Amino acid sequence: MLLSYSLLTKSFMCGQILFPGKLYTEHHKNLTKIIIEIPKMPLLFRHLSPPLLHAYPRTSTLSTKLGRVNSLELRRRVKITAFSSGGGDDVDTFTRNSGYLFKLSESEAESLSEYDVVKIKSIYRKKPVIVFRRVVQIGTTLGRWFVLRFIDGLMDRADSMFEIRAAELRKILVELGPAYVKIAQAISSRSDLIPPSYLEQLSVLQDRITPFSSEVAFRTIEQELGMTLDEMFSEISPEPVAAASLGQVYQARLRTGGQVVAVKVQRPGVKAAIALDIVILRFIAGIVRRARKLNTDLQAVVDEWASSLFREMDYRKEARNGLKFRELYGGLQDVVVPHMYIEKTTPRVLIMEWIEGQKLAEVKDLYLVEVGVYCSFNQLLEYGFYHADPHPGNLLRTYDGKLAYLDFGMMGEFKEELRDGFIEACLHLVNRDFKALATDFVTLGLLPPTAEKEAVTNALTGVFRNAVAKGVRNISFGDLSGELGFTMYKFKFRIPSYFSLVIRSLAVLEGIAINFDPNYKVLGSTYPYIARKVLTGSSPKLTSSLQSLLYEDGVFRVDRLESLLSEMQRAKIGNTMVKNEELDTSLDAKDILSFTLADQGSFVREIFLEETAKGLDAVGLATLNSITSVSVASIPFTVPFLAYPMTEEDIRNLKNFQRLVQLVSGFQGSRIETEKINDDKSERSTLVEISQLLNQLPSTQELQPILASINELPLERQQRLYTLPAEVLARLLSRMAARTLRRFFL
Repeated sequence: MLLSYSLLTKSFMCGQILFPGKLYTEHHKNLTKIIIEIPKMPLLFRHLSPPLLHAYPRTSTLSTKLGRVNSLELRRRVKITAFSSGGGDDVDTFTRNSGYLFKLSESEAESLSEYDVVKIKSIYRKKPVIVFRRVVQIGTTLGRWFVLRFIDGLMDRADSMFEIRAAELRKILVELGPAYVKIAQAISSRSDLIPPSYLEQLSVLQDRITPFSSEVAFRTIEQELGMTLDEMFSEISPEPVAAASLGQVYQARLRTGGQVVAVKVQRPGVKAAIALDIVILRFIAGIVRRARKLNTDLQAVVDEWASSLFREMDYRKEARNGLKFRELYGGLQDVVVPHMYIEKTTPRVLIMEWIEGQKLAEVKDLYLVEVGVYCSFNQLLEYGFYHADPHPGNLLRTYDGKLAYLDFGMMGEFKEELRDGFIEACLHLVNRDFKALATDFVTLGLLPPTAEKEAVTNALTGVFRNAVAKGVRNISFGDLSGELGFTMYKFKFRIPSYFSLVIRSLAVLEGIAINFDPNYKVLGSTYPYIARKVLTGSSPKLTSSLQSLLYEDGVFRVDRLESLLSEMQRAKIGNTMVKNEELDTSLDAKDILSFTLADQGSFVREIFLEETAKGLDAVGLATLNSITSVSVASIPFTVPFLAYPMTEEDIRNLKNFQRLVQLVSGFQGSRIETEKINDDKSERSTLVEISQLLNQLPSTQELQPILASINELPLERQQRLYTLPAEVLARLLSRMAARTLRRFFL
């Protein structure tokens, strides 16, 4: 957003420098006239005609949208004059009003197969007039709108003109082209950040951009596929059912096989047009970084975004992305991923399975939002291959109540070491370990290794203390981002290029959810999956992090383990999702026992074994002390070897054991605070405290329900359970032997 704002400001300043004062408007008109008269160059400034495609419903039946393919007859039926660019060229209304030249579609930039900043810069270095015209257009177009908003404020009519200005902004973004439409698509998902009038207007840009000529689209299909429409399809819609910034979609039926498919066709000249904007954005990014003395490499952020856009404009890559996405996530409950016909896909034409449904933004289905959150964090935390553009136009609710993903052009890769670092940061944030959080920021590349950790820790404590005070489920991603802004500037945080797409994905996801539930918190809702990942993951780094979290300064924090298990319960072990009204967030002792005995519960099982041995040892000491205290009282002389006072550690182990038994058994007696040790060190008070702890342990009768459930466990887990007593006994004997040796020889 900093880049976008800087671009708007500097472009407007450029226009005012060229045409100062009251002559600005007149000179704007004169400039338009001059540019229009440049030979062989189409119109640069022109009012937009009303959008020809307001909303093609995805839910209409096939018969109403498809027509029989006789190519000549079909092309006569298509409203070619309505879509035609005029002058006989192939530039559509959207592109022409964006100020892009038809000759760009034949330039070297249009033929680039991937983003190459060196080649793009060399191409446009030879075209200074084109670059100058584009800068002037951006400055004058946006500048005019900002001036009108400023005047509205001065004349006290800002409220009355609000909706009008919102509509004008939408038209301006369309006029400025695909790059600005892409920015608007991301913003349009954040209903908590922009007013409703602007949200409504910008939402139109998700899939209702003015389409280009179907004549051009059909010719492109035939050229790319090397066959006529008649040979490929038995039916195809005469007009696009949706149009976006990079292409538009037709519904068709394959002649071979008869499957109903979506046919996406790329706009002519769009790649070269975006490349031109990237040149300008990179230049401005460099100026902003030097002027603000930022650590963040803004040009690298632009490059990351541009690279993702270029990948999105190669439909073969999108098809491969879709196949991979379907393979990884298509099996998740209530998630639908369309099949890609990769053998029928080219760089500019994509054919994929047609999915019927409604936009997620148009239906009140918070459950599917939860499914989307679950799927997104599976992408980020499990495999690192994630959808970087989950705006509402790319998500559908199918007729059978499932969530369908439609667009796979903008995908991101989240490397394992960064995924682990992200998970650690979330854990440390939730548990208020801000010192460790500062270290996580270094791992993620947000802070340089030379950063002053103590100062950063203090700053993070001040920023996040209030954010996490209300509990993990109330942490807002938007609030965290806003609170962190000043600290990032003060300590010169740098935003790695990879992180920009991750942040965008999370922000868009929370924005979609807020449309349904204003109190929705994406980080709070995803913490259960983070907890499950930590407890079940095999990463040595995460295991070490979990060990440090649960054993703070060597002291076992049973409350943290209980919290993680409780959160994992919400994630439903085994990738199971349930409807909100069916969700039981209470700890299920049977599930915890089953999980602990499973292969993926090996780390938690190890903790239970170790802490159980410590607890039984403490029970033995408590029992011995109870017996000896009575015996010693009846003996008139002191017997030193019988006296064995319990330490604070022994009492803490006993309390932890009590909590663990209650956790696994499901028995909930009254609890005694684990963290607080009685300050009264008298022998009597200690014995009373020990007696209370022992009384809180469940009886055999109270353990019957959990014991009965053992027979319901899978056979291999039952067999593993029967080996645990021997393991506990071995650890217990080891502790007793070590204590005896210490007593007599140290």
